[in-house]
Amino acid sequence: MDYKKSKAPVNTVSRNIMDLCRETGNIYESVAIISKRANQISLQIKEDLSKKLAEFASYNDSLEEVFENREQIEISRYYEKLPKPSLLATQEFIENKVYWRDPSRENANQDN
Repeated sequence: MDYKKSKAPVNTVSRNIMDLCRETGNIYESVAIISKRANQISLQIKEDLSKKLAEFASYNDSLEEVFENREQIEISRYYEKLPKPSLLATQEFIENKVYWRDPSRENANQDN
């Protein structure tokens, strides 16, 4: 996924709490959903970065030779400029792009 194309802000933005809890009815539940999604995004970004940087890995035992690779620097800068995973997750939640469910509510509805 290309996170650079996301509409998420790069800096922290003040949000209306009522907008965040509209879907769930509970701000704490909304924050828990956003944090779980942020963890997923963080892992995804970390895996992508590791795959791209693994191409530049050198297996020399010599510590004296350190090469400055321009492509590696550009990749690192790209990932540094991305919005934080928490901001990406919050934007996804606001845009209703996050699938979530509450099994306890589903069980309560089935019992009735």
